[in-house]
Amino acid sequence: MGFDDDIAILAAAPVFGFLDEAALRLLTFAGERHPLSPGGILFRRGDRADAGYVVMSGQIALAPRGQGALVLAGPSALIGRNALFVVGRRPSEATAAAASEVMRISAQLMGRVLREFPEAAAAIHRWLADDLLDLTRDLGSVREMLVDRAPTGP
Repeated sequence: MGFDDDIAILAAAPVFGFLDEAALRLLTFAGERHPLSPGGILFRRGDRADAGYVVMSGQIALAPRGQGALVLAGPSALIGRNALFVVGRRPSEATAAAASEVMRISAQLMGRVLREFPEAAAAIHRWLADDLLDLTRDLGSVREMLVDRAPTGP
């Protein structure tokens, strides 16, 4: 896979689509590539989350908490979006469903990109704010459904 291919994969990933070519080049140079064999563990639930991962090739299986179905993430998928901006804990486990390669983008590297490319930072901020607003509206709808279904009286 060539450098231009890497840039195209990153550009197609959520968040990174707001970056111009210079910012994508910086990420491609500074991002850490990690190959994974089938069944290889990218991270476990509860691990420190201080980076996001872009799937460059293959498929990564994400096992959510509880009884939820596995989610498969293929090329250009971003795993751990929030960890690009704030350190936390991994809510799921991620393993390679096939031979795969991911690019690790640390929160520190993302911070550097946002400082060096303020227009992209503003666009990402707007996108994240809109996403949070959508989530808040969806939660409000769920609340209304639950209130409407709640038993009344003794």
